[in-house]
Amino acid sequence: MRATGSAWFTSSYSGPNGDCVKARYRVQDSMDLRDSKDRNGPVVAFGAHSWAAFSTALRDDAFPAH
Repeated sequence: MRATGSAWFTSSYSGPNGDCVKARYRVQDSMDLRDSKDRNGPVVAFGAHSWAAFSTALRDDAFPAH
């Protein structure tokens, strides 16, 4: 389990061109995501089960690029 309200970090899925996703862990493996260029913008919050399903879908390439 990670600490509640951990610091934001750059996701390993971020590209080298500055299009970064920032992430932070919340209690019991819940996750928050945001755009690194908009620190005050919206945050997408995932519960533990939703985060597990979403990250598995990313690994399985379930979201084709446009």
